[in-house]
Amino acid sequence: MIRTREDYHEALFSMRGNVYIGGEKVGRDDPRLRPGINVIDVSYELARKPLWRDLSTQRSPFDGKEISRWSYLPRNPYDLMQKQKLIRLAARRVGGCIQRCMGLDALIALAICTKEMDLTMGSRYHERFLRYLSYYQSRDIDGCCAQTDSKGDRMKRPSEQPNPDSYVHLVEQTKEGIVVSGMKMSITQAAYADELIVLPTRALREDDRDFAVAFAVPTDTEGIRLITRPFAFGGGDCRNTDSLSRFGVADSVVIFDNVLVPWDRVFMCGEWEFGRRLALLFAASHRHSYCGCKPAVSDILCGAAGLAAEANNIEGEEHVRHRLSEFAGIAELAYSAGIASALFGEATSAGVFFPSMKYVNVGRRLAGSIIYQEFNMLTEIAGGIAATLPFSEDFTAEDTRADLEKFIVRNGELTADTSLKIWRLIEYIGASPMTAWHEIAGVHGGGSPIMETITLSREYDYDSRKRLARYLAGIDEEYDDSDDLWSEPTFGHSLIEDTRCGSVNGSRTRVAARS
Repeated sequence: MIRTREDYHEALFSMRGNVYIGGEKVGRDDPRLRPGINVIDVSYELARKPLWRDLSTQRSPFDGKEISRWSYLPRNPYDLMQKQKLIRLAARRVGGCIQRCMGLDALIALAICTKEMDLTMGSRYHERFLRYLSYYQSRDIDGCCAQTDSKGDRMKRPSEQPNPDSYVHLVEQTKEGIVVSGMKMSITQAAYADELIVLPTRALREDDRDFAVAFAVPTDTEGIRLITRPFAFGGGDCRNTDSLSRFGVADSVVIFDNVLVPWDRVFMCGEWEFGRRLALLFAASHRHSYCGCKPAVSDILCGAAGLAAEANNIEGEEHVRHRLSEFAGIAELAYSAGIASALFGEATSAGVFFPSMKYVNVGRRLAGSIIYQEFNMLTEIAGGIAATLPFSEDFTAEDTRADLEKFIVRNGELTADTSLKIWRLIEYIGASPMTAWHEIAGVHGGGSPIMETITLSREYDYDSRKRLARYLAGIDEEYDDSDDLWSEPTFGHSLIEDTRCGSVNGSRTRVAARS
């Protein structure tokens, strides 16, 4: 099933009221949530466009019916590349964040981890997860991942916190399910998603057993409160339906107050040994998504800088061309890392094809470390007008219109109306609440650069590089680089089916082709 945006709205606006904005309880039809809802609308609209259908949809492994790619688990390198491509192309149409990747990344992580738990511990989580996945796919659910706990005292582990609600945790087990309490924070689109998919946020020890919980619930489940902060490019003014101003986002502190989760929606309960694994699976999958959405942000900034240069009548200047080439390099290097992560990914026991940890962390680290520089480059080209542009009403008021029509034109080839639209776009991108949101999310979303650094310290072979230096210095007579010599894309020369005939250690296996 592919939902329409009307289907999505009908379900959303009928939900129980549990959203709080600015000290008041509001319905999900509150206009301050509309910019974020408009983003999700686009994801549904694109899936129904003939030109986008092949990219936006897939076939269900359960019944062969058409489903959204936002719920399809990748089975080969091509699927990962299509996921990344969809995120980039969709995200740039809405200002840089399409938001639905979080739910998909949570599903990918759960599919792999539940299978591994079953194989190791004899549990039955994976079968339960597959039933939930079938439900999710058949209804074209919009889910968001709630992973980040409020954490409390960062120097204490979950079980050591004076306030146990600093992390979502098990309160009790009942015949019907588990009861959980705690707080998650910075949860994007929770206020207008259908479902919350809750995962651990860190490695756990045996004393942290009660914090090893993973589950999925509707966002209006009894006991859940969503304390929400909306952002919008146009400050929440969605009247101009042809511009970026109609898009935005909302993030929530999610309060779980003795929430009952039915057993058929519980995917981890006490398996502390797998807390780290599940947390990292989501993080790595989401960093792969960032190799799609972060290039989209660079695409937008590059286009806006080019348009600003045209409006300033300086687009032929050398410093402008240099800055635009920097945008191109940042975007395509991050995107290339995502492609490499797909080519050198891993076929898991769950049948899910997972991106290379090394390459997704390289791509995400690059994107996160340079985001502020990109906004600075836009400001260099555009100038200060983004922060000082007069209000829209001043451009139509009788006493000020004529003066501002002269003021706004810097390139005689552009009309006053076109010039104003360009500078308003620069304001939305470079000096709106969404500017700060994108800068901070660019650093911290999916894990801040220090987390990629930590992961790379485990995944990257620094000792091999040191041995290379010893060889070049004449300390060692030989340098063994056989691992790199034998390295090849996981599926050989195919993106769909594993075409390799064997391996050095005999460990390779064929993976079923995409149906």
